[in-house]
Amino acid sequence: MKSKVIGLDIGGANTKLASSDGTVVELHYLPLWKNTQLPGVLKEIAERLRPEKVAVVMTGELADCFEDKEQGISFIMEAVDAAFGPGKCSYVNSKGRFRQESEGLRELAAANWAASARLIGKELGDCIFVDVGSTTSDIIPIIAGEHRAGHTDFSRLLRSELVYAGTLRTNLAALLEKVKLEEGYCRTSSELFATTADAYLLLGEIREDQFTCETADGAGRNRTDAMRRLARVICADLSEIREEDILEMARQVKEKQVSLLAEAIFEVAEKNGVRRIAAAGLGEFMIREAAERLGFECVSVAGHWGEEISKVFPAYAAARLLDSEKA
Repeated sequence: MKSKVIGLDIGGANTKLASSDGTVVELHYLPLWKNTQLPGVLKEIAERLRPEKVAVVMTGELADCFEDKEQGISFIMEAVDAAFGPGKCSYVNSKGRFRQESEGLRELAAANWAASARLIGKELGDCIFVDVGSTTSDIIPIIAGEHRAGHTDFSRLLRSELVYAGTLRTNLAALLEKVKLEEGYCRTSSELFATTADAYLLLGEIREDQFTCETADGAGRNRTDAMRRLARVICADLSEIREEDILEMARQVKEKQVSLLAEAIFEVAEKNGVRRIAAAGLGEFMIREAAERLGFECVSVAGHWGEEISKVFPAYAAARLLDSEKA
């Protein structure tokens, strides 16, 4: 590894890694609530890459295996420090700065977007930074190099700066109460039968290798299995519903999610007087469409830094910020 600085973004489901020079990009599916393998994987990364410095952001403290956020943050910090050594690790807080010893742990909760926003502010200027990942969508206003977002997920949900829907893991029943079919409007089942990953795989928006989360039924990630899962959302199977109907359901999923995203972006834009978007994450395709509907300029993080970096941008941003402070 050429770069001696790496960034880690430790979420509830995924742990992402990037080096400050962008030559190393990794994504590990490590659900914290399922006898997590996080400590062991971090030790393997430390031994393999041997970084001099590690910048860390996190969102995994909200996983329901923890009693509260402090317990989650402590678990993550202990795992990271044990793997890399506490002297090597720096943690980004919700202001996009590295935590000082005197600061409370809660400042580290759900702060991965703050690292991204600080780097975006430095390099792209005033904009709304929108990152649609596997699970959530961040909508962060940046003015004069600083983010103007709430400092907690709770406050950001109140301000439409966080939409809890993503490209892979969102239950389709959370997006669609009904679907329109040839026979008429059909109510959906509230069971976890299918996720957004199934819809976007069928629409060709993601590849099979990008379907990195578990499937709702534990079956495969191929087209036929995805169709079976979507059929179950309306309590059907492939003998009862046509392929075109299933694809229409998938299109309605995308339409609903893009509409929700555009609505939130517009609300944030109105409050902050910004009409320019920086789009990142696996769901960049949704952000581009939302921006087009709104008539906003859209700068692609994938176009600026590369597709792989876009998908792990908070980890990359944290590494870049630490590298610049170290220099």
